[in-house]
Amino acid sequence: MSLVLGASRMVALLLVGLYAGGVFFTVIAPSVARMPGAAYVRYWQALNADYGRAMPPLLLAGIAAMIVAAVLSWRSGWPVFGVTVAALVLVIATVVLTLAGLEPVNRIADAWDPDRLPADWPELRRRWSNLHLVRTGLAVAAFACLIVAQALDRGRTVG
Repeated sequence: MSLVLGASRMVALLLVGLYAGGVFFTVIAPSVARMPGAAYVRYWQALNADYGRAMPPLLLAGIAAMIVAAVLSWRSGWPVFGVTVAALVLVIATVVLTLAGLEPVNRIADAWDPDRLPADWPELRRRWSNLHLVRTGLAVAAFACLIVAQALDRGRTVG
């Protein structure tokens, strides 16, 4: 494995791992789902602001690192190349899902007054939560693909 391939894959692992861990936390934090409406919406709005600043550069850098890793993985054979490309496609799918499904819901929630929530706010929260669950699955799968690519490439180098 080349130094550039190893470095790009490690950067991708780090950034996609941070992303997957961040979105996974929301899934495994049942106390958040039990929060009363006003508190939940304040949390949601704060999270939207933080993630809105952090995620675009993190994901763009992760995608760039995965593109480099995918191109350089070509020489490592189809299994390594395939799972690296799968990771890239999965992360791109999370971006598309976020922009097309989650962001419109976030924009609606960001405009709410937490002390005067609309009657349908639980339905919108449910919709966001379902979409977020899919995004989390995609992100964790992408991270797993990068781990598999690393293991396959390492096994190929050692063997």
